[in-house]
Amino acid sequence: MKLWSWEVDKNIERFTVGEDYLLDRKLVKYDCQASIAHVKMLEKIGILRKEEAEKLIEALEEIMELDRKGKFIIKREEEDCHTAIENYLVKKLGEVGKKVHTARSRNDQILAALRLYYKEEISSILKLIDGLTECLSSLMKKYGSVKIPGYTHTRKAMPSSIAIWAKSFIESMEDNKKLLKSVAHIIDQSPLGSGAGYGLPIKVDRKFVAKLLGFRRVQSNPLYVQNSRGKFESSILHVLGQIMLDLNRMASDIILFSSSEFGYFELPKEVCTGSSIMPHKKNPDALELIRAKYHQILSFEFEVKSISGNLISGYHRDLQLTKEPMIRGFDITKSCLKIMGLILDKLRVNTENCEKAMTRELYSVEKVYQLVEKGKPFRDAYTDVASFLSGISK
Repeated sequence: MKLWSWEVDKNIERFTVGEDYLLDRKLVKYDCQASIAHVKMLEKIGILRKEEAEKLIEALEEIMELDRKGKFIIKREEEDCHTAIENYLVKKLGEVGKKVHTARSRNDQILAALRLYYKEEISSILKLIDGLTECLSSLMKKYGSVKIPGYTHTRKAMPSSIAIWAKSFIESMEDNKKLLKSVAHIIDQSPLGSGAGYGLPIKVDRKFVAKLLGFRRVQSNPLYVQNSRGKFESSILHVLGQIMLDLNRMASDIILFSSSEFGYFELPKEVCTGSSIMPHKKNPDALELIRAKYHQILSFEFEVKSISGNLISGYHRDLQLTKEPMIRGFDITKSCLKIMGLILDKLRVNTENCEKAMTRELYSVEKVYQLVEKGKPFRDAYTDVASFLSGISK
């Protein structure tokens, strides 16, 4: 059932709803949580009687349980989870169900559910980053002292080690956590009570609702609540892109270093795929997909920024299209962190191949500074070592 009083042409309905009713399956829990807090606030300010609030809360908890079991269905004609939830309440509770949307717009309702979802997803990603750094630490403890060539311009440069390689990603992931926590702090603002973007004609207790839902503060300006949609989302996707950039580089390194031409790393068969025609092949498909998915996250950030641009202040239906890249962005980042952790747990280092790769030219800088310590000017020492190495190569 529509929340307004007329029927929409079916072609218009299909076009405007798109896949939103399917995407909203992820948001049912969060919309119910926000609605429960809203109901408690309505009781507090005298809009709802105690018994009405209790009935609504019980029904909302029932919806969450149905959703947990995969039994709460959102129909296309309902457009989204918010309408589906209200329809359920009205069908179950009659006139009491019709009161749930008092002092609330669909606009602040959607944002409340989304922000609760974002907060939980960010928390999950922080835990996955911790898991990944533990895998890197384990690799470092096992193989940290093993020397490998360090590269610049994809050419051998100076001595490195497994410890240096692994620690570089640990430090980078720590920075990513700081970025995530920073963006989490920015979005941790309750939009409820802002209405459609211009406040409400009745006095509501926004701080009460914010506290119930665990938000740090109220997003005070009602118009900024709407204008921040797209801005907050692109900020999150930017940080997810930073995480994926590190996973992209890590995947690229492992792919190269596990190739037969290098052989520093060994990937067991269980993390590889085979070939339909070449029996000898052991392909790093999972790593290649991680490498590619970084670019997907970049495209999501650009997509959200593009959709959010050229809009006057206030809500626009354009912003519905920011939901899918957000959901996909979180899902992709989480899956890549999990898979990379699994691969690192099974990764082996071929110490013999690493030792063979540590050729003489890698120590050229060390030789230069040995001469410098004996009093020779740096540039002369550099020239002497370069001439010596050139003579050997001939």
